[in-house]
Amino acid sequence: MERIAEIKRTTKETDINIQLTLDGSGAAHIDTGIGFFDHMLEGFARHGFFDLTCTVKGDFHVDGHHTVEDAGIVLGQAIKDAIGDKKGICRYGSFILPMDDALALCAVDLCGRPYFVFDCEFPSEKVGELDTELVREFFYAVSYSAGMNLHIRMLSGHNSHHMIEAMFKAFAKALDQATGMDPRVSGVLSTKGTL
Repeated sequence: MERIAEIKRTTKETDINIQLTLDGSGAAHIDTGIGFFDHMLEGFARHGFFDLTCTVKGDFHVDGHHTVEDAGIVLGQAIKDAIGDKKGICRYGSFILPMDDALALCAVDLCGRPYFVFDCEFPSEKVGELDTELVREFFYAVSYSAGMNLHIRMLSGHNSHHMIEAMFKAFAKALDQATGMDPRVSGVLSTKGTL
């Protein structure tokens, strides 16, 4: 069964279309209007082996906040829809990823209960055209829209570019683990019998 989702969301602030294939090859076609954010989503797709198409038309005359946050909302919904009933998935995933000075930890639980912990302060306010404070907003939106428990912690780092990139790649690797199929899992991986 193919685990694919396509979500479209249009508001007065953004117009977003995301197509996600969980069991992909890492192919990405990204156009959000924010170059560095495009680069991060391309890395997410590549390192998680997800096929991802993401187009965003945002209200840049305001700032980049709605573009980044709403992209997180739609990506989270796509993840949730693509996973489906969660039967047979590993449910949990974690990864510690180094990128030069940066060392990022990410842990995921696809439990259906959103919870988000983010432990990082960036030394710069912007990387390219991306406000670094929006990185937290993006991952918060993903976690709540997908219904996942998501922890991201920066263990070390002093270069904002490296720190953000390490986060996105660590999230990709952890999510790839969590969405992976385990033949030992009968139904869903929960003593409750539901996720």
